[in-house]
Amino acid sequence: MSKDLKKVNLETITRALPESKLRHDGGWLFSPKPLALDKKTAKSMTRLGHPLAQFQQASDSIYHRSVKGRLPSWIHQLLDAGKPDWIIEAQKSAKIRQNLPRVIRPDLILTGNEERSSFALTELDSVPGGMGITQWLSQFYTEHGYDVLGGENGIRDGFQSLLADGGRVLVSEESGDYKPELEWLAEQCSNIDIKSAENDNGADSPAYRFFEWFDWENIPAAKEIAASANLTSPCKPHLEEKLWLALLWSPSLRSIWDKELRSNHLQRVRDIVPFGWVVDPTPLPPHAALPRLDAHNWDDVANFSQTERQLVLKISGFSELAWGSRGVYIGHDMPGSEWADRITEATTAFDSQPRMMQQYHAGKIIEHPYFDPNTGEEKIMQGRARLCPYFFTANNGKTSFGGCLATIVPADKKKIHGMKDGILVPCTVE
Repeated sequence: MSKDLKKVNLETITRALPESKLRHDGGWLFSPKPLALDKKTAKSMTRLGHPLAQFQQASDSIYHRSVKGRLPSWIHQLLDAGKPDWIIEAQKSAKIRQNLPRVIRPDLILTGNEERSSFALTELDSVPGGMGITQWLSQFYTEHGYDVLGGENGIRDGFQSLLADGGRVLVSEESGDYKPELEWLAEQCSNIDIKSAENDNGADSPAYRFFEWFDWENIPAAKEIAASANLTSPCKPHLEEKLWLALLWSPSLRSIWDKELRSNHLQRVRDIVPFGWVVDPTPLPPHAALPRLDAHNWDDVANFSQTERQLVLKISGFSELAWGSRGVYIGHDMPGSEWADRITEATTAFDSQPRMMQQYHAGKIIEHPYFDPNTGEEKIMQGRARLCPYFFTANNGKTSFGGCLATIVPADKKKIHGMKDGILVPCTVE
């Protein structure tokens, strides 16, 4: 609910933007109001933090038990594929064994119908962009009378909790697009400085990592940074693999997940994660089939008709193509020949760059107002929304909700990301 609303127009917003424009020169679509969620949807979303943190903890446990030979070795071999030996060894270090990501941001496609909304979780990011933008938008709309989910400073307080006594944020050149919003966010906090990852000396002092490990060769002190027990998120690139969203559904791991996670947490995660598969070219026995695909091998999947290709193929991780919408291919949205080529590419690269596949869940069509960037006129977009709630884990292990960024794109777009014709807003309860 909201009260004492103040008039919002395009000039009001652009005048309030920081000089840096936060990102992309401020080149997204602005709206007169946040995205309103019904109470049940908002409650469900804001309570996801704990079960997702437990899922990451269980994933870490499964990986290390595999490394130690207590679970099948194929698990850690799959998750280590394509990584340099030093990174594989670094993430086994006893020094960081108990450390887990302290920022959790799922990408949730808003699905369902007019009567009831639901989610489809397409990614789980522990080094997410968007925090600075979400904090600024939350402040702006709160000042204009809206009760924004997470409050005026939820993101700021959550980010400060990562470096409670101060520290440095390491931003690489490869992640430089996000630097303006991080600089602005750091200014809202106390004793947090933005540093170049390429010029960092690797000191074992509190630091927040805003770079991807695949970029390690461009960061001279990468090995020293990775060894730090004061780094968040820690050097555990296996946890940043999308493969976990497929392994969640692996029949051979069902009993293991049952032991690692409380039944209600496991069910909560499975309720929102679409069914998935590891694109493994290992031949199946003649009588076997890929679960739910009614296919004997990936060549069969490559030859699916368009109506059968309600599937999404993704590069799992440790690649410059594994973030944003790059490396994501929607089966029914491309020619059959290209789909077949992508499947062949995936099976060929299995040993060095594994892929995973998920069932495609279409976002529900919603309507939301925006300002024409040229005229300032208020218009209505029929679109689909991605919700990105940010959760922060304190030193005592408690995970709290900080805020949510909604990205709304035109309904004909199959991929939802921060494109120039997308609306970025925080969320509120209707």
